[in-house]
Amino acid sequence: MAISKEQDVPLIPKDDKPIPQSALQTPIAASANLASSMTSSATTDTGSLVYKTRHYVSQQTVAAFIAGGVAGAVSRTVVSPLERLKILYQVQGSGGASYTGIGASLAKMWKEEGWRGFLRGNGTNCIRIVPYSAVQFSSYTIYKDFLMEEGQTQLNTQRRLLAGGMAGVTSVVATYPLDICRTRLSIHTASLEALGKTGQHLKVPGMWETMVHMYKHEGGVLALYRGLIPTLAGVAPYVGLNFACYEQIREWMTPPGEKAPGPLGKLACGAMSGAIAQTFTYPFDLLRRRFQVNTMSGLGFKYNSIWHAISSIVRQEGLRGMYKGIVPNLLKVAPSMASSWFSYELVKDFLMSLDPKESNL
Repeated sequence: MAISKEQDVPLIPKDDKPIPQSALQTPIAASANLASSMTSSATTDTGSLVYKTRHYVSQQTVAAFIAGGVAGAVSRTVVSPLERLKILYQVQGSGGASYTGIGASLAKMWKEEGWRGFLRGNGTNCIRIVPYSAVQFSSYTIYKDFLMEEGQTQLNTQRRLLAGGMAGVTSVVATYPLDICRTRLSIHTASLEALGKTGQHLKVPGMWETMVHMYKHEGGVLALYRGLIPTLAGVAPYVGLNFACYEQIREWMTPPGEKAPGPLGKLACGAMSGAIAQTFTYPFDLLRRRFQVNTMSGLGFKYNSIWHAISSIVRQEGLRGMYKGIVPNLLKVAPSMASSWFSYELVKDFLMSLDPKESNL
């Protein structure tokens, strides 16, 4: 049926006003524009929750705390099998060594415990390392600002070492009970001849159960901090060296005109700084592990003091005994510190870019 001219639908209103552009948009485009408008409004409204949240997480100390926690979890999960193997090397005495050779030890772990053996204690380790790493990075930021000389933008090497050492002490004291619990869980299912265990069909206690047992049967709160002194003696110089080396190497590897090296450069900086720091401070780490299991029977050693431990190890196991487990430890340090520093900088840069006063997001 033909439509008359009177029935034609006009494309332009009778008042000759153009149709608004929004009326011609598809529903999807209109929704996208509305969402963009709402986000922009929220981030520019200083009283909105979005604005307050972005402003809070973009603060340097808060960003360092969150990024440090993420970095710790990422780095420890990447190297969990080697981390556990290092602990097993450290706690087995001079006689009846059950784990010898990295490849053979990893194969033994897989055969007796399966893939779970590679990650044994990693859950507890992540629960420990997230707050530990978060406190370490954020406290370093605080100490760094405190030690900064007026008119300067960077610390000198001595002040970097001091700030890093103080950050290491702060993080250790805050999370040490979780560390000693992780050590106990790491060796609980291991096939150590000195303990007369096969590594199979053993009931694995939980983290809380382990801590309660230590508290009730091994000396109360002091039991949860056994080995703290050698730990602090090792961690303070280790963290100080790690931070100082990383920032110095990072400066050397930053191309002219750039603020930071590229991704591969950051990975290399982290790997080198971690390896240097670990090599210098490894004997303290070994003493820490020995004291954490000092009250467990069957391991072949009982130490009364730090000096007694050092003399006993050197006498019974030689000077090499102070570096037991350093090979798997160095193998894990490179990917561990590389992934730690890289993920830390990545997350921190992202969080600081959320500042609504400076960001276009």
